[in-house]
Amino acid sequence: MNAAFYLASQSPRRHELLAQAGLRFAPLSVSVDETPRAREAGLDYVRRVVDEKLAAALAAAPTELPVLVADTEVIFDGKALGKPRDAAHAEKMLEQLSGETHSVVTRVVVGLGTRRDHVETTTHITFAPLTFAQIQRYCASGEPMGKAGAYAIQGEAAGFVLSLSGSLTGGIGLPVAETLELLSRFDVRPGGA
Repeated sequence: MNAAFYLASQSPRRHELLAQAGLRFAPLSVSVDETPRAREAGLDYVRRVVDEKLAAALAAAPTELPVLVADTEVIFDGKALGKPRDAAHAEKMLEQLSGETHSVVTRVVVGLGTRRDHVETTTHITFAPLTFAQIQRYCASGEPMGKAGAYAIQGEAAGFVLSLSGSLTGGIGLPVAETLELLSRFDVRPGGA
């Protein structure tokens, strides 16, 4: 099977969602500094990181195929929470989100040569009030590590969600319907090469 595009993402969830959608892609490894800048708003952060990932991916792509990059951030009180540094940091993030509504923003960009196009989704999620024991138990599972906002909505944290408005798959890390439409603008469709 020939790849129809490059996926510049290390996220197993993105790989899985795209494969389930019937898309053929080749993984492409890129690395950019994802450190937030001083006073950088959450949405500005997501957009900047995706643009930097795309530039790095286009430079690294071995052949002329479209390149897809994405970033997902949990935004609370206007700031991107990022990924927890350790279990204590994860606990602090989850304490912030407990009983509150936050946004999960996923930006997906496809580039080919000088052409660029994107989609961006915002999913609003309200958590139930969490006890400290629930938070500690969840953090001890290891699931929060490496996850924006210290949780995976498709994992154990699904039980924390009181309500969700927007794209479920966007909240997981890749809005599938919107991404399929975006890729179609580059003549990439499920089952096609």
